Amino acid sequence: MHLDTFSILLSQYMRRIRASASGVATEIGLSRESVNNWRNGTSLPSPRSRDSLHACARYLRLTEVETNLFFAAAGLAPEFPLQSEEEGETPFADFMNQLFVRLAQAAPYPITLLLSQAHWGQPPFRQKLLARARAQYGDAATLHIQPPFSVSTESNDYFAAIARQCGFPDVNSDYEFEAALEQRLNAGERVFCLVSRFEQGTPTLREALAGILRSLSEMHSGRLHLLLCGGEALADLKYRSGDLSLLNIAQVSHWPDASTEDLSIIVKQRWPDQVMPATGIAALASLCGGHPALFEEGMQWLIENNGKLPNDMLALRTHLIHSARLWQTFLPLTQSPDAKAHLRERLLAQDLGRARPYLQDEDLRRLFWGNLIHVRGQGDQARLHWRCDIIRDAGLMVIE
Repeated sequence: MHLDTFSILLSQYMRRIRASASGVATEIGLSRESVNNWRNGTSLPSPRSRDSLHACARYLRLTEVETNLFFAAAGLAPEFPLQSEEEGETPFADFMNQLFVRLAQAAPYPITLLLSQAHWGQPPFRQKLLARARAQYGDAATLHIQPPFSVSTESNDYFAAIARQCGFPDVNSDYEFEAALEQRLNAGERVFCLVSRFEQGTPTLREALAGILRSLSEMHSGRLHLLLCGGEALADLKYRSGDLSLLNIAQVSHWPDASTEDLSIIVKQRWPDQVMPATGIAALASLCGGHPALFEEGMQWLIENNGKLPNDMLALRTHLIHSARLWQTFLPLTQSPDAKAHLRERLLAQDLGRARPYLQDEDLRRLFWGNLIHVRGQGDQARLHWRCDIIRDAGLMVIE
């Protein structure tokens, strides 16, 4: 990608929400000069600026697909590598159907938290989920809210922004937003509301939004169906702070690992010119332990090197061990000799302990939400394990 491509995209996204260079700079922790250099095409974000670029994408309210385009224009690997919104078959269709069935049957409050680990969207395949909701609830009764990322947003601006997302005109306060949503519910129809990245914004505004949604859910029993989507920060709000009753009464679902069928659909959409049999896709998924970013990197390597599995398994494995995404997750866990020793002990373990709704251990929590470990088994038999040996070997390499 050329510099002007990134600068054009950045300018376009900033104009869409009327963001200034100083506003972007304040929100993502860089200087206004740096943002202006990006916008003018003088420079591109470096790989070390990845976190800042991700914060920029959230502040500009980019979808997962737009975020991937934004990162690609900067010359960086996509943040959500297997995310696409292509027409045709829907990956994870069975899971989505089950999700909506459980939501409709939840009583007395149809409220679900959908949590996803790193490299999946919040929610993944957002447009597919919204299309599924429109088919069940109707276009007019399907709402999508993405709270502003900025912590400097005033209350009136905050609720005016989310009201516009819902198609409510002339709303300029929390009271007017609540009244507009209640008017929709008073009409007697069921309303579905997808809330992406609920955790964004200030605690005060988040509490106000949560209070409105909880109050309307109680007053209009069974008619306001809420799907709140996020990752580690949303899980922290539910389990760690515990002061939002809206989250306390919600049921929890986790985005699942992709099946071979799901990956076959994604491969067909993501790489339409490539033909890969289901056995090859299953072999690659097994090698990567279901890690979406590693699977994407593995597919790219096979395509670029005319590789075949299992013949090129060793070379591919060597390539994936050096994945920058793995190193970025492991490095913060190696900042002291004691931390390194503790991580080494875990990397050599076959079992990392019992899985729980919320992991108290900070390092395990970081590894889980970083998508390096996952849960195997159900109920009392659920245990935490490394996704694959590639991840463990990459961790040992980081330590050394």
